[in-house]
Amino acid sequence: MSTLSEIVLIAAVIAAGLIAGLFYAYTCSVMPGLARADARTYVTGMREINVAILNGWFALSFGGAPLLAAVAAALHFKSDLRAALPWIIAGFVLLLVMLVVTMAVNVPLNNVLEAGFDGDNTDFEALRSKFEGVWERWNLVRTIAGIGGFGALVGGLIAHVRA
Repeated sequence: MSTLSEIVLIAAVIAAGLIAGLFYAYTCSVMPGLARADARTYVTGMREINVAILNGWFALSFGGAPLLAAVAAALHFKSDLRAALPWIIAGFVLLLVMLVVTMAVNVPLNNVLEAGFDGDNTDFEALRSKFEGVWERWNLVRTIAGIGGFGALVGGLIAHVRA
């Protein structure tokens, strides 16, 4: 059981690091870069990013991180490695917050962006103004939650190794 719990916890840490890093990259480079663009470029760029990100690599880290954290918690619950459990549970909760924020706020805003697009007839300024500020604020929330989840899982891994 110890080997399986180690493997799952390490996988959770890696997946959490990947998704936290992705959202961090949005926060410190993608969105500031798009903010410098005109409204047409901003809307078009975000639409293309929203399509491109729907791939297996994204799914592995986005859904995999909280799932693996939950499995790691279950594996640590009835073992002599319980010292890691509070860290792992904290990591799971924070990664769940990241997932819920994404699904409840960011994805619906992505859908608003897509629904409001009408080719050359699009009011790019209006569409951007409905999207940009709110999306970026909630992206920051999910970035912080993702980084916190990653950090907590690292704490869990350290506690696991010390146990």
